[in-house]
Amino acid sequence: MSSNLPNRVSRLLIANRGEIARRVIRTAQRMGIATVSVYSDADQSALHVQEADTAVALGGTLSADSYLRIDKLLQAARDTGADAVHPGYGFLSENADFAQAVIDAGLTWVGPPPSAIRALGSKSAAKALAQKHGVPCLPGYFGADQSDATFTAQAEQLGLPLMVKAVAGGGGRGMRLVTDMAQLLPALHSARSEALAGFGNGDLLMERALMRPRHIEVQVMADSHGHCIHLGERDCSVQRRHQKIIEESPSPAVTPALREQLGQAAIALAQSAGYVGAGTVEFLLDEAQSDKPFYLMEMNTRLQVEHPVTELLTGLDLVEWQLRIARGETVPLTQAEVQLQGHAIEVRLCAEDEHFTPQTGTVLAFAAPEGLRFDHALQMGSVVTPQYDSMLGKLIAHAPTRAEAIDRLCAGLNQTAVLGLPTNRAFLAACLAHPVFRAGQALIPFLAAHADGLRQSLQAHGDARTVAALAVLYAEQSPASALVSPFTRPVRMGLGADTFALNLQELGQGLVRIQTSEATHQASVQCSAECLHITLNGCRWQAHAVACAGPTPRWHVQLLGLESLELWLTDLTHSAPKTGSSAQAAQSLRAPFNGKLIALHVQEGQAVQQGDAVLVIESMKLEHVLNAPRDAVVHSLSASVGQQVGPGQVLVQWKDAA
Repeated sequence: MSSNLPNRVSRLLIANRGEIARRVIRTAQRMGIATVSVYSDADQSALHVQEADTAVALGGTLSADSYLRIDKLLQAARDTGADAVHPGYGFLSENADFAQAVIDAGLTWVGPPPSAIRALGSKSAAKALAQKHGVPCLPGYFGADQSDATFTAQAEQLGLPLMVKAVAGGGGRGMRLVTDMAQLLPALHSARSEALAGFGNGDLLMERALMRPRHIEVQVMADSHGHCIHLGERDCSVQRRHQKIIEESPSPAVTPALREQLGQAAIALAQSAGYVGAGTVEFLLDEAQSDKPFYLMEMNTRLQVEHPVTELLTGLDLVEWQLRIARGETVPLTQAEVQLQGHAIEVRLCAEDEHFTPQTGTVLAFAAPEGLRFDHALQMGSVVTPQYDSMLGKLIAHAPTRAEAIDRLCAGLNQTAVLGLPTNRAFLAACLAHPVFRAGQALIPFLAAHADGLRQSLQAHGDARTVAALAVLYAEQSPASALVSPFTRPVRMGLGADTFALNLQELGQGLVRIQTSEATHQASVQCSAECLHITLNGCRWQAHAVACAGPTPRWHVQLLGLESLELWLTDLTHSAPKTGSSAQAAQSLRAPFNGKLIALHVQEGQAVQQGDAVLVIESMKLEHVLNAPRDAVVHSLSASVGQQVGPGQVLVQWKDAA
């Protein structure tokens, strides 16, 4: 844009999708700014398309054909008369070439200058800049020589443990921990492949790994007049696959003095690059040292997923600040005027199973909680596809104290219903309730240490199984008012690899007699428009159940009672019992979810041992290695590299080893 023209933000194109597009639309429309949404073929019915003043089809289903197409985005801006572009986060938000193209087209770029993105968007470049300005960094290798030989030599000098990281992008993609030199080359190759697929840049760096750190990040805001302030820190230590799932502020470990040190380091880095707009500087805090030293991880040159935590803590609208700064205004507060009130916690609701494997499907039932901020793009009928990230939305609680914020968020999660595909809703609630988290002691290894125990706590036993079976049986009826017959009815249900049997008898007036192998009980069942209310052995449960189509039709059941559970049941009452052991049944390796087969490590006739890597599927921007379930020989391969595969699809067939 010519320097003698004022920045204009009167019609804003949002180069993104989903909940972040809705978030930007909300603030822009409140400010009187017209909004333009863009969408892929997969998103033509999405909420961000419906809520914008104008929507433009980009065509294509994949990100590479839509949200990553700079030419299509600029054409959409020209066609709609947009004078500004907000990139959201992800996709092209940290792409300096996109920022420059927007500016060259005479549009206002709602983000940092392309020069700052280039200086800070690469983790290697950011660390080099940080070292020049006194910002502490872990020892590592950040050089241009990307050969395996150089990385090996550098690793031997640095010593173990080490972390391999992609220099571009974020979200935990392209990160691998190396604790043994034998792991180094596989880690380099895997991280490089994932980074190249996710960011178009396979360059890596390597640094010493801290084994028990906290992940602390500082929100900064800078204007084009030389002012830069910070808005406090967020603690993002609870992560899976190097991706955050819980963020809170203030951090339980950060004192006012440490907050000032972190803030000044973040400001120094931002100003050294001529930064303008919203950005986040991420640090590792070494909990193993009494003085708690911190080290730079990277700077994210965009708005963060977890920005609502800071908004609730400060009472500020960071998107509004972005738009005002893009128009040439100054940061509206001085550092001394920034006030942090109470405590805020956010959780990321994701489409994934209990093992953090991403899932796809259709939302068949949806209910949002009351009293919480819930940034999402969900509605009945929303289709979660493998093309995009697995995050469905963010629930954020704010309260005067940390304990109250945790309680409010737990209650809100228990009021939230997303049925039709697996989510981590119940797992998040269990994390928040864990005594280590409640004590403020959760570090980055928290889930590595406690995930198995958390999963075990979410298994249904005894009464929970019975209640879930009742929910399925009543949901099968139309209307859902009574069982099929007042006579005793045998029922057999599948729950994962287990089956359980009940005998049920409808007694009238909502009463049901339940006989199991252990005892006989009586339950009261009341139906409402929202859910079933079931009372069993003195405990009252709320139950939602929806039928999900698939290779094996299943019922998704959400229970709220003594605990919050999500179960997947199959009604096997009219099916013949299966015979044979699970080992005998394991004659094939099937795709657990939708994705693209990107690597095959075996060939027909090859012998494998249990745990050997067999193939790699890319789904929702991540690579997932499938391993051999037992010692066997590859009998046949049913898919090839580059092929899209779906849940339940046979990929490899086995035969017994000789």
